Amino acid sequence: CRLSALASRPTSRLATMHGHIGLGVKCAKEVAGAIQGAIAQAKLSLLPIRRGYWGNKIGTPHTVPIKVTGKCGSIRIRLVPAPRGTGLVAAPVPKKILTYAGLEDVYTSSGGKTATLGNFAKAAYNAVIATYTFLTPDLWKKTKFRPTPYQEHTDFLAASPKLKKRDAAE
Repeated sequence: CRLSALASRPTSRLATMHGHIGLGVKCAKEVAGAIQGAIAQAKLSLLPIRRGYWGNKIGTPHTVPIKVTGKCGSIRIRLVPAPRGTGLVAAPVPKKILTYAGLEDVYTSSGGKTATLGNFAKAAYNAVIATYTFLTPDLWKKTKFRPTPYQEHTDFLAASPKLKKRDAAE
């Protein structure tokens, strides 16, 4: 909606702190209606995130599994895995998003006009959601290799009558 002096546009974050996060934005003439709409939209946009390790797989996952990037408007934010105990090295807006997502140790790098808080929050949300868009090698399916036809039928081929006749002729 077009913002005017009478409109309110709150942003709502909803998270389980255990690997799910949602973001909702709603515009309405009254603040209460806008907040209710933003919460409803956040509940509908609840998406999973993937947490990982930095270094050894000891304890619970605490950081992002790989470097990920999120973008909204002119803002780009990059999340980089950090060692355990580092904490969230981020500006206040993405720090709240990362905390709600259940991440404990992350380095961040951002660029663009980060004073636009709505876009900054959406860029951080998009970066956190990007953690679930790839498969790490530990999640790959086990590959079952079949033997080649020559390996599979070597006994049969070795017992063929043509080979016996040829070996007897030599």
